[in-house]
Amino acid sequence: MGSQATLQKPLTMAGIGLHSGQEWSCQLVPAPPGSGIVFCRTDLAGDPLIPAHSDYVVSTQLSTRLQCGEASIQTVEHLLAALTGLGVSNCRIEIHGPEIPILDGSALPWVKGILEVGILVQEASRPCLVVTEAVTVWEGDAFVSAVPAPEWRYTYGVDFPQSPIQQQWYSWQVNPASFAQEIALARTFVRQQDIIPLQKAGLIRGGSLENALVATETGWVNPPLRIEREPVRHKLIDLLGDLSLLGSDLQGHVLAYKAGHRLHIQLARALLAHSAAQG
Repeated sequence: MGSQATLQKPLTMAGIGLHSGQEWSCQLVPAPPGSGIVFCRTDLAGDPLIPAHSDYVVSTQLSTRLQCGEASIQTVEHLLAALTGLGVSNCRIEIHGPEIPILDGSALPWVKGILEVGILVQEASRPCLVVTEAVTVWEGDAFVSAVPAPEWRYTYGVDFPQSPIQQQWYSWQVNPASFAQEIALARTFVRQQDIIPLQKAGLIRGGSLENALVATETGWVNPPLRIEREPVRHKLIDLLGDLSLLGSDLQGHVLAYKAGHRLHIQLARALLAHSAAQG
């Protein structure tokens, strides 16, 4: 079990929200041991807080949205993945709006910013949820499963047959040393035929070729890819960010196939329920 950590000093980032299409400013502030990760809506009266925990997830449509009382915050997964991937366990995220900026569609800008301000190791142990028996959630042929393992590992599979993505798999042992090189730089992606229906549904209003990979049936609209199997590596960012809402590290192997935010959160809740039942 490692030590808790926070930032050495505040970090400010600003950018367009993927779904809102508006620009928001966000500041990451150091926090004391045991405080966890908490969002603060500084644009609302009283600066209401929203804990980064699966209990507060209210929507998983193309992103993860948290809500506490009247305050909500959307598209939290990439920032949460960056914090978790680098081992930051305590942070107050002050956001002047309802959505975390999408930046370039990956977790890399967050990683670079966090490493630039520095990480402060704290004198407290990190909580850890140990998977003692298999826990699985599924929908059709899509599933996410956590099984006992001596390490913290994620394995993901995607399958988009009528696209350049095809079937891809990637397995990664969670650790800060490899996060930036292997995972953080992978950008979100979308199929070209899905863009107009999503926009008509009021989503991805801030999406562009600057913050997403766009796939046709035969190739990419905005190549080149940053890294081999970039789409499935991006799904690992989403999984890491969503499962950070457990509020602890995880000792176990999580395997996901054709899943998404909804199944990620269902697994987090199932793991917490199983852990509580075990005492």
